[in-house]
Amino acid sequence: MSRINELRLIARVAQMYYAENLKQADISKHLHISQATISRLLRRAHEEHIVRITITAPNGTYPDVEKALRDRYGIAEIIVADCGEDREDSIGTSIAAAAALFVETTLEDKEVIGISSWSSTILKMVDSIHPIKRAKSERVVQILGGMGNTGVQISATHMVTHMAKKTGGQPQFLAAPGVANSLAAKLVFLGDPFVCAACDQFRRLTLAFVGIGSVEPSVMLANSGNRFTVEELHELTDQGAVGDIGLRFFDAQGNLVKTPLDDRVIGISLEQLKEVPRVIGVAGGARKVAAIRGALRGGHIDVLITDKFTAAKLLSDAGP
Repeated sequence: MSRINELRLIARVAQMYYAENLKQADISKHLHISQATISRLLRRAHEEHIVRITITAPNGTYPDVEKALRDRYGIAEIIVADCGEDREDSIGTSIAAAAALFVETTLEDKEVIGISSWSSTILKMVDSIHPIKRAKSERVVQILGGMGNTGVQISATHMVTHMAKKTGGQPQFLAAPGVANSLAAKLVFLGDPFVCAACDQFRRLTLAFVGIGSVEPSVMLANSGNRFTVEELHELTDQGAVGDIGLRFFDAQGNLVKTPLDDRVIGISLEQLKEVPRVIGVAGGARKVAAIRGALRGGHIDVLITDKFTAAKLLSDAGP
């Protein structure tokens, strides 16, 4: 077959498939050519530049920014949510809606889901999720101690309870504070059978949703009582800490900042978190840029759900 005739045939097959919306089997029957050949000709249509695919991103989506972030930080997936204002409450609402859709569309059967306490964005995410019927989780596990100020503790309990209800799983509470007063106090809590049972579930997690915090605690965390003193936070900063996941602090490169304070935290460790197949970081805002960058560099999360303003800062400011 001469090249011009071959190209004509390739173009005809491409026209039928892409412009006339015919199936490969129908094209095969119409042209009396095997379906395997039709498939090969469609591949050739791309190789010969007869067919060129152009993706027009809908307004409010940022595929180029997401790709740039994936390339820069080597992360599997980035979701950049549209957001009207560069303010923490607006950013939190936008990220939460995007994270809720992520849960609804990617949840698999019999997932063991870990969820961090004291994150207002994750709380909004849970409230935004529609009940899921196509898949059912096995269990929703609290991965950071959820006891604290009674006025705020209800939010941590609500988070786990409603996530379990909406995904069809059983709630598993970590009935201890996120920060114990001492290592001795922590060991007492870990001796409790209910606390021990929750911690035993960490190794079974298939999916985890975590907030990413700056060294300075969020309002929700501070109000819960699960925080370190100003002097202790200064000590962390002096050691190079830029942020935390579940009160496990890390530096600008994502390396664990190990101090005696770490021994008082009751919750999943960064080492345990790395064993979870999918870890979803849900965070945004100017205050958290350095922390998010450190989490990305350290490989502590597999998916980042953030907003367009934070994404732009992560790309424009390389940091230390």
